[in-house]
Amino acid sequence: MYDIAIIGAGPAGASAALFAAKAGKKTLVLDHDKSMTKRAWVENHYGVMEITGPDLVEIGKEQAKKFGAEIVTDTVQNITKADNGFKIETDNETFEADHIIFATGVAVELAEKVGIKTKEGTEPRIKTVLDVDAKGQTSVSGIWGAGTVAGVSVHTIITAGDGARVAINVISELNGERYVDHDVLKS
Repeated sequence: MYDIAIIGAGPAGASAALFAAKAGKKTLVLDHDKSMTKRAWVENHYGVMEITGPDLVEIGKEQAKKFGAEIVTDTVQNITKADNGFKIETDNETFEADHIIFATGVAVELAEKVGIKTKEGTEPRIKTVLDVDAKGQTSVSGIWGAGTVAGVSVHTIITAGDGARVAINVISELNGERYVDHDVLKS
């Protein structure tokens, strides 16, 4: 049983995984390896002069793995409520998690299949997004949304920040108190 399962390993998903795993939460990332960031050239990401989208995605996944996140390349087909959380069925395996974060970019079909409320998107070419509250919680308790699928701007710096924000909120809920992750320089 995972504490947090994240669907999508683009900037929002990998960032959420990084924070969740670093906080000591058993973290799973399920990714079909078709992120729209894989087609991007990025020159507007703070702290990075320029980078290809595929390199940014791979670095994000490596950072999450460094802290213990498990990353599985597979396509999620269904999510159902289980006794203590959710059962996640992929093409090849079944997993269980207490909480799920959707970080699926423009893809909302699975969320709609699960019964998550959606609404009209406001970004150009993003027709539908998950209807989330200020913390990133969807209409299904225990399922969260982060990044473009949750209605934030498609820019990688923004979706990465949103993934971190939502992960902090999930971690805080799991811990029962506000979680803060702030390291200091090592002497």
